[in-house]
Amino acid sequence: MQNVIVYVQHKNGSTPKVTFEMATLARKLADQLGGKAHAVVVGAGSSQLADTLKSYPLDAVHVNDDAQVDGFLLDPIVDYLEAAARAVGPSLVLVANTLGGKDVAGRLVARLNAGIVADATDFKIEGGTVEAVMPKMGGAAITTAKLKSADYGIATIRPNAFSAQAGGAGAAVQPIEKPAGKSYAVVVENDVEEGTGELALEEAPVVVAGGRGLGGPDPFDQLLKPLAKLFGGAVGASRAAADAGWVPYSLQIGQTGKTVSPNLYIAVGISGAIQHKVGMRSSGTIVAINKDGAAPIAEFSDLVVVGDAFAILPELTKLVAASKA
Repeated sequence: MQNVIVYVQHKNGSTPKVTFEMATLARKLADQLGGKAHAVVVGAGSSQLADTLKSYPLDAVHVNDDAQVDGFLLDPIVDYLEAAARAVGPSLVLVANTLGGKDVAGRLVARLNAGIVADATDFKIEGGTVEAVMPKMGGAAITTAKLKSADYGIATIRPNAFSAQAGGAGAAVQPIEKPAGKSYAVVVENDVEEGTGELALEEAPVVVAGGRGLGGPDPFDQLLKPLAKLFGGAVGASRAAADAGWVPYSLQIGQTGKTVSPNLYIAVGISGAIQHKVGMRSSGTIVAINKDGAAPIAEFSDLVVVGDAFAILPELTKLVAASKA
């Protein structure tokens, strides 16, 4: 492997920030491997997104606005990625560790006869060999795995595990053609996205999360949501709150939920078990509001407010509102 290719997952030109994290990572890895950093973006809105990607340290962005990509299930995307990989030559392909990304990665493994590492949070390169670092068991164990193939490897990247830094001389935007004679059996008739219109947890600069200590579903709407809205952020939850049915699982943060890395994380009524910690420990500033000052979350919080959240949150919301005014 010498080059690095980023698969850019998007919808009508809108992409999650993990794309820019991977673009930054691709530059670092390509420099260590002695190759080039590429990105592949296909489907409606790709040309617009390619202009944004030019601000990141990539050498080339391969683009096609092919509407077929959005009308069929995954295979057109895999065709384009395979074509790019064959054209570029031996490469490490970076794919976001999302539901859609993992599906694409699995298909691409078969197409390229490649090795794969999943949910990577760091890399080591020695003598041209790529070794991925991957937390397991909620972060209690750290595993490493080497990609032995000399030609192609695939790595799914954990969102928020790497920083995104714009910069570079401006990537060359190049058209990419899909292999001819392709037909697809699975048609996408309707695309329904849960939580449309709300800021995604993974993208939010501020997250206000609630746990078992809130006692029910109402505080999420009445206390957490107004505060999160003032911050321009999003509401999250612990697994206990999601399991209780107080909030949908799409709001769950932790080992079996989402990984977030906001500038500010406010945990309300959350004990801070390791399963939750693994999903938010890379947050900038962590504030815990809890009746129990000895709760596990206090050990890794920057500020612990010991008291009744039902009295504290309304006053905090008023102060934030007054400050914004």
